[in-house]
Parts: sequence; structure tokens; C-alpha cells
Amino acid sequence: MKFLPAMPSSPRERSHPLSLISRLGTAALGALALSGATLLSPLAPAPSLAQGTPGLMEFRWENNRDYRKLYFFTTDTTRMQRAEYYLMLRPKDRKTAILKLSISVPSHFDSKIDPKQVKLCRMSEGGMLKRTRCLETIPATIEVSENGRSIEIFPETPVSDKDTIGVYMNVFNPFNAGMYQFNALAQAPGDIPVSGYLGSWLIQIVPNSTN
Repeated sequence: MKFLPAMPSSPRERSHPLSLISRLGTAALGALALSGATLLSPLAPAPSLAQGTPGLMEFRWENNRDYRKLYFFTTDTTRMQRAEYYLMLRPKDRKTAILKLSISVPSHFDSKIDPKQVKLCRMSEGGMLKRTRCLETIPATIEVSENGRSIEIFPETPVSDKDTIGVYMNVFNPFNAGMYQFNALAQAPGDIPVSGYLGSWLIQIVPNSTN
């Protein structure tokens, strides 16, 4: 099964190499030469250890050249359950300050995103002994498109690339279980208003435990 990312709304963003992502899908095929024969096996993202609380899951992947997988944390991955999303950008995920951050939302993510429940934060990355959390809200204007397919975030001042930042969302998970790919694009300060691709958060929503 392959899920394609929702495409950005502006012509400039549609012309960005992000279109390469749609050809990659949610899993890659790795070739392994064995006794003169080549075996192909799907490489699925592997979840890391949870933080010791049921429903809390953190995911990490290795990056590749065309598809950059970003770190995220969510308090619940069960369909139709309310959850807090922490879509994170670490210093190594970006090379410049951010003047504008855009997030494309999958078309099949059938959950209403309220801009009042979205904020840009400086974040503390969790681990075995602590949870990921928002340390400080970064003043920003946040807009969600009418069709819910994009989130536009305009910080009051450019956000440095020295801190771990992220987008916090409080939403209900969608009705359908499956993989949902959110793409991050950022515009750097400068004379050319072009948004560059930073990476993607690939979030898996699971069926109810009673199903």
C-alpha cells in the first residue's frame, strides 16, 4: 500500500523537487546480493521504544538522499482518539533560519485541524526518561486552509536553526487506520520567497484495540 503526500497549494511549491517524494512511497526496497541471486525485501520504519506509558510512541528513521524522515512524537496513535502531535525539526534538519513554515496535510487525513489548537514551539526532545514537550511557544500567526490540506505558520521573527523546534497540534486522529505523511517546507529569510523541502513526518494510525 502506498500513500502519496498532499501537494503544496502555491505554484512555486508545486514546482519544488518535493514531487520526488510521491514516487518513493512509504517504504523502500533494498537489494541484497546472496549466492549470485538478488533478494528484494521491503524496509519498513521501525518504532523506537515507547516512553513507558501506554499509547505514547516515538519514531526514528535514517535519512536518505531524496526523502528525509523527520522525528515526531504523538500521545496516541489509535483511530478517532484525541492526540497531541509534536512534529519536530532539529538543528540538523535545517540549514537556515525559518521565515515561514508550511506543512502539507494528507488528503485522506479526515480530521479537522483547528488553528487555535496549533502552535509553534521550542521543544525538548524526549527519550527513555522524559517526554517530548513544548518548552516555549514561539509567537507566530497560524493559518489552516479551508480544505484542511495545508498549515501555514508565520513566526513574528525568523526562527534560528540552532534550536529544536516543532509544531504542536491537538487533534482527533482520523477515522481510517493507516500511514499519514505530513511534509515540511520552509522559507528562509532573503529576497527570493521560495520554500524548500525539509522532510516528512510519517505517522501510523492503528485500529481500535477492540477491533
